[in-house]
Amino acid sequence: MRVVSISVNGLAQAVDKGFFDWLAKQDADVVCVQDHRMRAYEVEDYNLVPEGFEAYFIDGEKNEHGGVGIYTRHFPKAIMYGFANEQADREGRFIQADFDKVSVASVLAPCALGREEEPISEDDLTMLDHKDDFMDAFGLHMQKTLRKRRQFIFGANLQTAHHVTDSSPLYHRFDFSGFLPHERAWLDRLFDEMGCVDAFREINKQSNQFTWWPEQTEGSRKNAGIRVDYQLMTPGIRKTVQDGWIDNTTRFSDHAPVIMDYDIEIGM
Repeated sequence: MRVVSISVNGLAQAVDKGFFDWLAKQDADVVCVQDHRMRAYEVEDYNLVPEGFEAYFIDGEKNEHGGVGIYTRHFPKAIMYGFANEQADREGRFIQADFDKVSVASVLAPCALGREEEPISEDDLTMLDHKDDFMDAFGLHMQKTLRKRRQFIFGANLQTAHHVTDSSPLYHRFDFSGFLPHERAWLDRLFDEMGCVDAFREINKQSNQFTWWPEQTEGSRKNAGIRVDYQLMTPGIRKTVQDGWIDNTTRFSDHAPVIMDYDIEIGM
């Protein structure tokens, strides 16, 4: 089974830049899309479904919330829209497809980079507070998920890098959201305490393996990259990882796709 995860910064513009042409060459079984920035019904209305795939999308109350979706060549047994967290579900940050042997989800955390102290409500909630609230809620969901017997893969833009090898030195020197100590500690808990697995790091331990070059840091010009895009998995399928890479030669947005191969039969 091949799973692709990509944060597109708007699905329509990514398609205009050749996303579907690229996808036709990937032989993917499931594609987790984040940050599509449109209404879910528009995916069908504007024919933004690649040939041979089924499409399942959830949007937020506002297009700028991003929204997430899943393209799949295999009919799922069930689709779960949201993870029973009111704020995250209103913003369209989680969708899950259940197949016979595994469930695959697409996840998008709020981005606070460059907007850390920006107030977003009358009670002085900042953008960083908003992101932290989502991460706390998603962490609780992951705790419950990791206790289940069922196996899961999450294609997730978590807007946060884990180790110094996952980010360029620019993030080590400045207080940017995406590499703050408490954000990295959240990932410590996810991986070290809860037992979640970073699929990409199962087969690639090299530094400078970035997935995002934010405009706020002039990333593309300074190579100020950071690895915030993950495929997370439950430990029961840890040994199924066969291959994986970041296609950083591809540019449909300022994020690069993450492609992972698993020794899992997805079909029913």
